Amino acid sequence: MDAVFKALADPTRRELLDELFREDGQSASALGARFEMTRFGIAKHLKLLEDAGLVVTRRRGREKLHFLNPVPIRLIHDRWVSKYAEPWAAALSDLKSRLESPMEKIFEIYIKTTPERLWEAITTSEIRSNYQFGNTFTSDWTPGGRFEMRNVKADEPLGEGENIEVDPPRRLVQTMRALWGEDVKAEGTSRITWEIEPVGDSCHLTVTHDQLREGANDQLYGGWPMILSGLKTWLETGEKLTTPGSLMYA
Repeated sequence: MDAVFKALADPTRRELLDELFREDGQSASALGARFEMTRFGIAKHLKLLEDAGLVVTRRRGREKLHFLNPVPIRLIHDRWVSKYAEPWAAALSDLKSRLESPMEKIFEIYIKTTPERLWEAITTSEIRSNYQFGNTFTSDWTPGGRFEMRNVKADEPLGEGENIEVDPPRRLVQTMRALWGEDVKAEGTSRITWEIEPVGDSCHLTVTHDQLREGANDQLYGGWPMILSGLKTWLETGEKLTTPGSLMYA
């Protein structure tokens, strides 16, 4: 968390995050055009934000695009704020507004665990219910296989999709269609990619939620910071995350 606070202490870096909040997936040159600063200066600020986990980068052809990653901010919230600000917890999990271009959301987190344990936590229904709103996931976890998301409080499935890639314990790609309400049903199918990279005694987990339509309903992706915070808490402590949003459907 020291790196996060250090990154947020500088007003220019906060403005850069504001720009990515306004429009995600920008290049360094596009961001630099909005500041009276050299390209080297912008690159230095972006590197500090990336090192703190607040910015995630992806290459698209020759361009390097920058995305806001709200997970570290969510972890700060879970540590100090949620106990005192219960009515705001659900709102704080949705840290980015609708964008003006087709949406791709990228979230990353470091978890002290092995790739095998992390893969098990993602693909084992009983474990997953501990950090994803009490929901269970049924699948044979094979390429082309179907999965279904359910909750004991709902008579019908809350979501469904297909496993596109299954490469344990490194990569899982799935389509996803939300079914918990008519508003999200109308959004159709999106795609979720889980990528696990071992780093020392920990794992770097990246979740990419893409193929979202322009202006997609934020219910589809707004819960990811809370889900990943709950996953980290469960694997590192064996306890459930007790923010109100995490227990919303449990």
